[in-house]
Amino acid sequence: MQEILDAILADQHEALGGLDVPEHYRGVTVHADETEMFAGIPTREKDPRKSLHLDEVPTPEPGPGEALVAVMASAVNYNTVWTSIFEPMPTFGFLQRYGKLSPLTKRHDLPYHVVGSDLAGVVLRTGPGVNLWKPGDQVVAHCLSVELESPDGHDDTMMDPQQRIWGFETNFGGLAELALVKSSQLLPKPRHLTWEEAASPGLVNSTAYRQLVSRNGANMKQGDTVLIWGASGGLGSYATQFTLNGGGIPVCVVSSPEKAAICRKMGAELIIDRSADGYRFWKDEHSQDAKEWKRLGARIRELTGGDDPDIVFEHPGRETFGASVYVARRGGTIVTCASTSGYEHTFDNRYLWMNLKRIIGSHFANYRESYEANRLIDKGLIHPTLSKVYPLAETGQAVTDVHTNSHQGKVGVLALAPAEGLGVSDPEKRAKHLDAINRFRGV
Repeated sequence: MQEILDAILADQHEALGGLDVPEHYRGVTVHADETEMFAGIPTREKDPRKSLHLDEVPTPEPGPGEALVAVMASAVNYNTVWTSIFEPMPTFGFLQRYGKLSPLTKRHDLPYHVVGSDLAGVVLRTGPGVNLWKPGDQVVAHCLSVELESPDGHDDTMMDPQQRIWGFETNFGGLAELALVKSSQLLPKPRHLTWEEAASPGLVNSTAYRQLVSRNGANMKQGDTVLIWGASGGLGSYATQFTLNGGGIPVCVVSSPEKAAICRKMGAELIIDRSADGYRFWKDEHSQDAKEWKRLGARIRELTGGDDPDIVFEHPGRETFGASVYVARRGGTIVTCASTSGYEHTFDNRYLWMNLKRIIGSHFANYRESYEANRLIDKGLIHPTLSKVYPLAETGQAVTDVHTNSHQGKVGVLALAPAEGLGVSDPEKRAKHLDAINRFRGV
Protein backbone atom coordinates (compact mmCIF):
# COMPACT_ATOMS: atom_id res chain seq x y z
CA MET A 1 0.00 0.00 0.00
CA GLN A 2 2.90 2.33 0.70
CA GLU A 3 4.11 2.07 -2.91
CA ILE A 4 0.67 3.12 -4.14
CA LEU A 5 0.55 6.03 -1.71
CA ASP A 6 4.04 7.17 -2.69
CA ALA A 7 3.05 7.24 -6.37
CA ILE A 8 -0.08 9.27 -5.62
CA LEU A 9 1.73 11.78 -3.42
CA ALA A 10 4.48 12.16 -6.04
CA ASP A 11 1.87 12.85 -8.75
CA GLN A 12 3.05 9.75 -10.62
CA HIS A 13 -0.52 8.64 -11.21
CA GLU A 14 0.23 7.09 -14.58
CA ALA A 15 2.48 4.57 -12.80
CA LEU A 16 -0.37 3.14 -10.72
CA GLY A 17 -1.49 0.74 -13.44
CA GLY A 18 1.85 -1.07 -13.18
CA LEU A 19 1.89 -1.46 -9.40
CA ASP A 20 0.71 -4.55 -7.60
CA VAL A 21 -2.56 -4.21 -5.73
CA PRO A 22 -2.23 -5.44 -2.14
CA GLU A 23 -4.08 -8.60 -1.18
CA HIS A 24 -5.54 -6.93 1.92
CA TYR A 25 -6.45 -3.42 3.02
CA ARG A 26 -7.78 -1.67 6.11
CA GLY A 27 -11.50 -0.96 6.20
CA VAL A 28 -14.01 0.20 8.80
CA THR A 29 -16.47 -2.63 9.40
CA VAL A 30 -19.40 -3.86 11.40
CA HIS A 31 -19.63 -7.58 12.19
CA ALA A 32 -22.63 -9.83 11.57
CA ASP A 33 -22.16 -11.65 14.89
CA GLU A 34 -22.50 -8.38 16.84
CA THR A 35 -25.85 -7.13 15.55
CA GLU A 36 -27.52 -7.72 18.94
CA MET A 37 -24.87 -5.93 20.98
CA PHE A 38 -27.13 -2.90 21.62
CA ALA A 39 -30.33 -4.87 22.34
CA GLY A 40 -32.48 -3.05 24.90
CA ILE A 41 -30.36 0.13 24.84
CA PRO A 42 -32.09 3.40 23.84
CA THR A 43 -31.07 4.70 20.43
CA ARG A 44 -29.24 7.77 21.73
CA GLU A 45 -27.17 5.65 24.11
CA LYS A 46 -25.89 3.25 21.44
CA ASP A 47 -22.18 3.87 20.92
CA PRO A 48 -20.75 3.51 17.37
CA ARG A 49 -17.25 3.37 18.85
CA LYS A 50 -18.10 -0.09 20.17
CA SER A 51 -19.54 -1.52 16.95
CA LEU A 52 -17.19 -0.09 14.32
CA HIS A 53 -13.90 -1.94 13.78
CA LEU A 54 -10.80 -1.21 11.72
CA ASP A 55 -10.04 -4.58 10.10
CA GLU A 56 -7.68 -6.02 7.53
CA VAL A 57 -9.96 -7.40 4.80
CA PRO A 58 -9.30 -9.17 1.47
CA THR A 59 -9.14 -6.95 -1.62
CA PRO A 60 -11.96 -7.69 -4.11
CA GLU A 61 -11.17 -8.05 -7.81
CA PRO A 62 -13.07 -5.53 -9.96
CA GLY A 63 -15.62 -7.26 -12.15
CA PRO A 64 -17.30 -6.05 -15.35
CA GLY A 65 -18.16 -2.36 -15.11
CA GLU A 66 -16.36 -1.93 -11.80
CA ALA A 67 -13.35 0.00 -10.54
CA LEU A 68 -11.03 -0.39 -7.56
CA VAL A 69 -10.16 3.00 -6.07
CA ALA A 70 -7.38 4.00 -3.67
CA VAL A 71 -9.29 6.07 -1.11
CA MET A 72 -7.46 9.18 0.01
CA ALA A 73 -10.33 10.54 2.10
CA SER A 74 -13.94 9.78 2.96
CA ALA A 75 -16.71 11.28 5.11
CA VAL A 76 -19.47 10.28 7.50
CA ASN A 77 -23.16 10.26 6.61
CA TYR A 78 -26.18 9.39 8.70
CA ASN A 79 -26.49 6.03 6.94
CA THR A 80 -23.24 5.00 8.64
CA VAL A 81 -24.80 5.95 11.98
CA TRP A 82 -27.73 3.65 11.19
CA THR A 83 -25.34 0.87 10.16
CA SER A 84 -23.25 1.25 13.31
CA ILE A 85 -26.21 1.06 15.72
CA PHE A 86 -28.01 -1.62 13.65
CA GLU A 87 -31.13 0.50 13.20
CA PRO A 88 -33.73 0.29 11.90
CA MET A 89 -32.26 -3.11 11.02
CA PRO A 90 -28.78 -4.58 10.50
CA THR A 91 -27.43 -3.98 7.00
CA PHE A 92 -26.48 -7.63 6.55
CA GLY A 93 -29.99 -8.30 5.23
CA PHE A 94 -29.23 -5.88 2.38
CA LEU A 95 -25.98 -7.71 1.60
CA GLN A 96 -27.69 -11.10 1.65
CA ARG A 97 -30.40 -9.99 -0.78
CA TYR A 98 -27.87 -8.36 -3.07
CA GLY A 99 -25.75 -11.51 -2.96
CA LYS A 100 -28.60 -13.57 -4.44
CA LEU A 101 -28.70 -11.47 -7.59
CA SER A 102 -25.68 -12.93 -9.40
CA PRO A 103 -22.33 -14.66 -8.87
CA LEU A 104 -20.71 -11.20 -9.06
CA THR A 105 -22.87 -9.72 -6.31
CA LYS A 106 -22.41 -12.81 -4.13
CA ARG A 107 -19.05 -11.31 -3.14
CA HIS A 108 -20.90 -8.67 -1.11
CA ASP A 109 -22.57 -11.20 1.20
CA LEU A 110 -19.91 -11.47 3.91
CA PRO A 111 -19.87 -11.74 7.72
CA TYR A 112 -18.45 -8.21 7.81
CA HIS A 113 -19.58 -5.00 6.11
CA VAL A 114 -17.07 -2.36 4.96
CA VAL A 115 -19.07 0.84 5.31
CA GLY A 116 -19.00 4.39 3.91
CA SER A 117 -20.78 6.18 1.05
CA ASP A 118 -18.28 8.94 0.16
CA LEU A 119 -14.76 8.97 -1.24
CA ALA A 120 -12.13 10.98 -3.04
CA GLY A 121 -9.24 9.02 -4.46
CA VAL A 122 -7.44 7.57 -7.45
CA VAL A 123 -8.47 4.74 -9.76
CA LEU A 124 -6.19 1.70 -9.37
CA ARG A 125 -7.84 -0.96 -11.52
CA THR A 126 -10.85 -1.24 -13.81
CA GLY A 127 -12.80 -4.31 -14.84
CA PRO A 128 -13.91 -5.38 -18.32
CA GLY A 129 -16.16 -2.92 -20.13
CA VAL A 130 -14.84 0.20 -18.38
CA ASN A 131 -13.69 2.67 -21.03
CA LEU A 132 -14.12 6.15 -19.61
CA TRP A 133 -11.88 5.72 -16.56
CA LYS A 134 -8.31 4.42 -16.26
CA PRO A 135 -5.70 3.89 -13.53
CA GLY A 136 -4.40 7.20 -12.25
CA ASP A 137 -7.62 9.18 -12.70
CA GLN A 138 -8.49 11.37 -9.72
CA VAL A 139 -12.13 10.81 -8.82
CA VAL A 140 -14.92 11.25 -6.37
CA ALA A 141 -17.73 8.73 -6.12
CA HIS A 142 -21.45 9.21 -5.76
CA CYS A 143 -23.25 6.44 -3.92
CA LEU A 144 -25.91 5.26 -6.40
CA SER A 145 -25.40 1.62 -7.38
CA VAL A 146 -27.76 0.34 -10.08
CA GLU A 147 -27.94 -2.69 -12.39
CA LEU A 148 -30.00 -1.01 -15.17
CA GLU A 149 -31.42 -4.29 -16.44
CA SER A 150 -34.99 -3.04 -16.03
CA PRO A 151 -36.68 -0.41 -18.25
CA ASP A 152 -37.83 1.37 -15.08
CA GLY A 153 -34.35 2.76 -14.46
CA HIS A 154 -33.65 4.22 -17.87
CA ASP A 155 -35.64 7.44 -17.46
CA ASP A 156 -34.48 8.02 -13.89
CA THR A 157 -31.89 5.62 -12.47
CA MET A 158 -33.30 6.14 -8.98
CA MET A 159 -36.34 4.20 -10.22
CA ASP A 160 -34.29 1.11 -11.04
CA PRO A 161 -35.69 -1.79 -8.98
CA GLN A 162 -32.13 -2.81 -8.12
CA GLN A 163 -31.12 0.68 -6.94
CA ARG A 164 -28.91 0.56 -3.84
CA ILE A 165 -26.81 2.94 -1.77
CA TRP A 166 -23.16 1.90 -2.03
CA GLY A 167 -21.46 1.31 1.32
CA PHE A 168 -24.84 1.00 3.05
CA GLU A 169 -26.76 -1.55 0.98
CA THR A 170 -23.61 -2.90 -0.70
CA ASN A 171 -20.20 -3.88 0.65
CA PHE A 172 -16.66 -2.51 0.08
CA GLY A 173 -17.56 1.09 0.97
CA GLY A 174 -15.50 4.26 1.18
CA LEU A 175 -14.40 4.34 4.84
CA ALA A 176 -11.36 2.29 3.91
CA GLU A 177 -8.02 2.38 2.14
CA LEU A 178 -9.54 0.79 -0.98
CA ALA A 179 -13.09 0.75 -2.28
CA LEU A 180 -14.98 -1.15 -4.98
CA VAL A 181 -17.41 0.94 -7.02
CA LYS A 182 -19.24 0.76 -10.30
CA SER A 183 -17.67 2.92 -12.99
CA SER A 184 -21.02 4.73 -13.32
CA GLN A 185 -20.48 6.06 -9.78
CA LEU A 186 -17.31 7.94 -10.69
CA LEU A 187 -17.04 11.68 -11.24
CA PRO A 188 -13.96 13.86 -11.79
CA LYS A 189 -12.46 15.20 -8.58
CA PRO A 190 -12.62 19.03 -8.38
CA ARG A 191 -8.99 19.92 -8.87
CA HIS A 192 -8.96 22.94 -6.56
CA LEU A 193 -10.01 20.94 -3.49
CA THR A 194 -8.01 18.87 -1.04
CA TRP A 195 -8.78 15.18 -0.71
CA GLU A 196 -10.87 15.65 2.42
CA GLU A 197 -12.75 18.63 0.97
CA ALA A 198 -13.53 16.74 -2.23
CA ALA A 199 -14.74 13.67 -0.33
CA SER A 200 -17.19 15.49 1.90
CA PRO A 201 -19.98 16.76 -0.43
CA GLY A 202 -20.82 13.54 -2.33
CA LEU A 203 -23.89 12.02 -0.70
CA VAL A 204 -25.39 15.11 0.93
CA ASN A 205 -24.70 17.51 -1.94
CA SER A 206 -26.35 15.23 -4.50
CA THR A 207 -29.22 14.44 -2.13
CA ALA A 208 -29.91 18.14 -1.53
CA TYR A 209 -29.68 18.88 -5.27
CA ARG A 210 -32.34 16.33 -6.21
CA GLN A 211 -34.53 17.11 -3.22
CA LEU A 212 -34.58 20.86 -3.71
CA VAL A 213 -33.40 21.82 -7.22
CA SER A 214 -34.22 18.94 -9.57
CA ARG A 215 -37.55 18.54 -11.34
CA ASN A 216 -37.66 15.16 -9.58
CA GLY A 217 -37.81 17.02 -6.28
CA ALA A 218 -39.18 20.42 -5.29
CA ASN A 219 -37.99 22.15 -8.52
CA MET A 220 -37.17 25.36 -6.64
CA LYS A 221 -37.48 28.61 -8.59
CA GLN A 222 -36.15 32.10 -7.99
CA GLY A 223 -37.92 33.88 -5.16
CA ASP A 224 -39.17 30.72 -3.44
CA THR A 225 -39.17 30.83 0.35
CA VAL A 226 -37.60 27.61 1.61
CA LEU A 227 -37.80 26.42 5.22
CA ILE A 228 -34.70 24.33 5.90
CA TRP A 229 -34.55 22.15 8.99
CA GLY A 230 -31.05 21.55 10.37
CA ALA A 231 -29.74 24.23 8.03
CA SER A 232 -26.16 24.13 9.33
CA GLY A 233 -25.79 20.34 9.17
CA GLY A 234 -24.36 18.00 6.58
CA LEU A 235 -27.49 17.98 4.40
CA GLY A 236 -29.04 21.30 5.38
CA SER A 237 -25.89 23.30 4.70
CA TYR A 238 -26.05 22.31 1.03
CA ALA A 239 -29.77 23.05 0.87
CA THR A 240 -28.99 26.50 2.26
CA GLN A 241 -26.33 27.05 -0.41
CA PHE A 242 -28.57 25.82 -3.24
CA THR A 243 -31.37 28.11 -2.07
CA LEU A 244 -29.11 31.15 -1.95
CA ASN A 245 -27.34 30.23 -5.19
CA GLY A 246 -30.64 29.68 -7.00
CA GLY A 247 -32.30 32.93 -5.99
CA GLY A 248 -34.45 31.48 -3.23
CA ILE A 249 -34.99 32.82 0.29
CA PRO A 250 -33.84 30.37 2.97
CA VAL A 251 -35.43 30.32 6.41
CA CYS A 252 -32.89 28.35 8.40
CA VAL A 253 -33.95 26.34 11.44
CA VAL A 254 -31.09 25.46 13.81
CA SER A 255 -30.66 24.31 17.40
CA SER A 256 -28.05 26.67 18.87
CA PRO A 257 -26.58 30.17 18.53
CA GLU A 258 -23.39 28.61 17.15
CA LYS A 259 -25.32 26.93 14.36
CA ALA A 260 -27.20 30.15 13.68
CA ALA A 261 -23.84 31.89 13.23
CA ILE A 262 -22.86 29.23 10.69
CA CYS A 263 -25.95 29.99 8.60
CA ARG A 264 -25.15 33.69 8.66
CA LYS A 265 -21.61 32.84 7.58
CA MET A 266 -23.11 31.08 4.54
CA GLY A 267 -25.09 34.21 3.68
CA ALA A 268 -28.52 33.40 5.17
CA GLU A 269 -30.35 36.15 7.02
CA LEU A 270 -33.62 34.58 8.23
CA ILE A 271 -32.83 32.20 11.08
CA ILE A 272 -34.88 30.45 13.75
CA ASP A 273 -33.10 28.99 16.79
CA ARG A 274 -35.66 26.41 17.82
CA SER A 275 -33.97 25.78 21.17
CA ALA A 276 -33.84 29.45 22.13
CA ASP A 277 -37.47 29.88 21.09
CA GLY A 278 -38.44 26.75 23.02
CA TYR A 279 -40.45 24.96 20.33
CA ARG A 280 -41.92 21.66 21.55
CA PHE A 281 -43.91 20.07 18.75
CA TRP A 282 -44.83 16.99 20.84
CA LYS A 283 -46.74 17.22 24.12
CA ASP A 284 -45.75 13.66 24.90
CA GLU A 285 -44.72 10.54 23.00
CA HIS A 286 -48.15 10.15 21.40
CA SER A 287 -49.61 13.61 20.79
CA GLN A 288 -48.42 16.72 18.97
CA ASP A 289 -49.09 20.33 19.88
CA ALA A 290 -50.79 22.25 17.05
CA LYS A 291 -50.32 25.49 18.98
CA GLU A 292 -46.57 25.08 18.51
CA TRP A 293 -47.06 24.58 14.76
CA LYS A 294 -48.99 27.84 14.66
CA ARG A 295 -46.35 29.63 16.72
CA LEU A 296 -43.68 28.47 14.26
CA GLY A 297 -45.80 29.62 11.30
CA ALA A 298 -46.22 33.05 12.86
CA ARG A 299 -42.47 33.33 13.43
CA ILE A 300 -41.76 32.43 9.79
CA ARG A 301 -44.19 35.09 8.55
CA GLU A 302 -42.61 37.60 10.92
CA LEU A 303 -39.20 36.94 9.36
CA THR A 304 -40.36 36.86 5.73
CA GLY A 305 -42.69 39.82 5.81
CA GLY A 306 -45.82 37.68 5.68
CA ASP A 307 -44.82 34.79 3.41
CA ASP A 308 -45.32 31.12 4.25
CA PRO A 309 -42.74 28.66 2.85
CA ASP A 310 -43.19 27.63 -0.77
CA ILE A 311 -41.00 24.62 0.03
CA VAL A 312 -40.20 22.83 3.27
CA PHE A 313 -36.90 20.94 3.11
CA GLU A 314 -37.73 18.05 5.46
CA HIS A 315 -35.31 15.47 6.81
CA PRO A 316 -35.69 15.19 10.62
CA GLY A 317 -38.93 13.23 10.08
CA ARG A 318 -41.12 12.25 13.01
CA GLU A 319 -40.17 15.14 15.29
CA THR A 320 -40.92 17.93 12.81
CA PHE A 321 -43.12 16.54 10.04
CA GLY A 322 -46.45 17.64 11.48
CA ALA A 323 -45.12 21.18 11.78
CA SER A 324 -43.72 21.04 8.25
CA VAL A 325 -47.08 20.13 6.74
CA TYR A 326 -48.80 22.88 8.70
CA VAL A 327 -46.43 25.76 7.89
CA ALA A 328 -46.11 25.17 4.13
CA ARG A 329 -48.06 27.73 2.12
CA ARG A 330 -51.30 26.90 0.33
CA GLY A 331 -50.25 24.85 -2.70
CA GLY A 332 -46.76 24.46 -1.23
CA THR A 333 -44.44 21.47 -1.23
CA ILE A 334 -42.99 19.39 1.58
CA VAL A 335 -40.06 17.41 0.18
CA THR A 336 -38.75 14.72 2.49
CA CYS A 337 -35.92 12.26 2.95
CA ALA A 338 -33.89 10.60 5.73
CA SER A 339 -36.21 10.86 8.79
CA THR A 340 -33.31 10.96 11.22
CA SER A 341 -35.61 11.46 14.23
CA GLY A 342 -37.96 8.61 13.23
CA TYR A 343 -39.69 7.12 10.20
CA GLU A 344 -43.30 7.16 11.42
CA HIS A 345 -44.68 10.57 10.46
CA THR A 346 -47.91 11.92 11.93
CA PHE A 347 -49.64 15.02 10.58
CA ASP A 348 -53.08 16.57 10.37
CA ASN A 349 -54.25 15.77 6.86
CA ARG A 350 -56.72 18.65 6.82
CA TYR A 351 -53.80 21.06 6.41
CA LEU A 352 -52.57 19.01 3.46
CA TRP A 353 -55.68 18.22 1.45
CA MET A 354 -57.73 21.36 2.12
CA ASN A 355 -54.79 23.60 1.27
CA LEU A 356 -53.70 21.63 -1.81
CA LYS A 357 -50.20 20.94 -0.53
CA ARG A 358 -47.93 18.19 -1.84
CA ILE A 359 -45.58 15.76 -0.14
CA ILE A 360 -42.70 14.55 -2.34
CA GLY A 361 -40.43 11.70 -1.32
CA SER A 362 -36.82 12.15 -2.41
CA HIS A 363 -33.95 9.67 -2.17
CA PHE A 364 -30.33 10.41 -3.10
CA ALA A 365 -29.94 11.34 -6.81
CA ASN A 366 -29.49 9.85 -10.26
CA TYR A 367 -26.18 9.99 -12.15
CA ARG A 368 -27.10 13.17 -14.02
CA GLU A 369 -28.17 14.97 -10.84
CA SER A 370 -25.00 13.83 -9.08
CA TYR A 371 -22.94 15.05 -12.03
CA GLU A 372 -24.62 18.48 -11.93
CA ALA A 373 -24.18 18.76 -8.17
CA ASN A 374 -20.49 17.88 -8.50
CA ARG A 375 -20.12 20.33 -11.40
CA LEU A 376 -21.36 23.16 -9.18
CA ILE A 377 -18.68 22.22 -6.65
CA ASP A 378 -16.10 22.18 -9.45
CA LYS A 379 -17.24 25.62 -10.66
CA GLY A 380 -16.85 27.09 -7.18
CA LEU A 381 -20.56 27.91 -6.92
CA ILE A 382 -21.19 25.44 -4.07
CA HIS A 383 -18.54 24.78 -1.43
CA PRO A 384 -17.73 21.86 0.88
CA THR A 385 -19.02 22.35 4.42
CA LEU A 386 -16.38 20.37 6.26
CA SER A 387 -16.00 21.05 9.97
CA LYS A 388 -13.70 18.36 11.36
CA VAL A 389 -11.47 15.59 10.02
CA TYR A 390 -10.45 12.36 11.76
CA PRO A 391 -7.93 9.66 10.83
CA LEU A 392 -9.34 6.32 9.68
CA ALA A 393 -8.54 4.70 13.03
CA GLU A 394 -10.88 7.19 14.77
CA THR A 395 -13.88 6.68 12.49
CA GLY A 396 -15.91 5.47 15.47
CA GLN A 397 -15.57 8.89 17.08
CA ALA A 398 -16.41 10.63 13.79
CA VAL A 399 -19.62 8.60 13.52
CA THR A 400 -20.41 9.29 17.17
CA ASP A 401 -20.17 13.03 16.47
CA VAL A 402 -22.89 12.68 13.83
CA HIS A 403 -24.98 10.34 16.00
CA THR A 404 -25.01 12.82 18.89
CA ASN A 405 -25.48 15.87 16.61
CA SER A 406 -22.33 17.43 18.03
CA HIS A 407 -21.00 18.08 14.53
CA GLN A 408 -21.46 20.98 12.12
CA GLY A 409 -21.53 20.47 8.37
CA LYS A 410 -19.74 17.28 7.32
CA VAL A 411 -17.26 15.21 9.32
CA GLY A 412 -14.37 13.96 7.19
CA VAL A 413 -12.08 10.94 7.51
CA LEU A 414 -8.55 10.59 6.11
CA ALA A 415 -7.91 7.14 4.64
CA LEU A 416 -4.63 6.88 2.71
CA ALA A 417 -3.94 10.62 2.83
CA PRO A 418 -1.32 11.10 5.58
CA ALA A 419 -2.44 14.63 6.44
CA GLU A 420 -5.01 17.29 5.66
CA GLY A 421 -4.39 19.82 2.92
CA LEU A 422 -3.11 17.46 0.21
CA GLY A 423 -4.50 16.73 -3.24
CA VAL A 424 -4.84 20.22 -4.76
CA SER A 425 -3.83 19.96 -8.44
CA ASP A 426 -5.03 23.39 -9.61
CA PRO A 427 -3.59 25.98 -7.18
CA GLU A 428 -4.62 28.93 -9.37
CA LYS A 429 -8.25 27.87 -9.27
CA ARG A 430 -7.99 27.32 -5.52
CA ALA A 431 -6.59 30.81 -5.05
CA LYS A 432 -9.59 32.20 -6.93
CA HIS A 433 -12.04 30.51 -4.56
CA LEU A 434 -9.92 30.47 -1.41
CA ASP A 435 -11.94 33.04 0.55
CA ALA A 436 -15.14 31.04 0.03
CA ILE A 437 -13.39 27.72 0.71
CA ASN A 438 -12.06 29.02 4.02
CA ARG A 439 -15.39 30.58 4.96
CA PHE A 440 -17.29 27.34 4.39
CA ARG A 441 -14.53 25.10 5.76
CA GLY A 442 -15.49 26.12 9.29
CA VAL A 443 -19.13 25.22 8.67
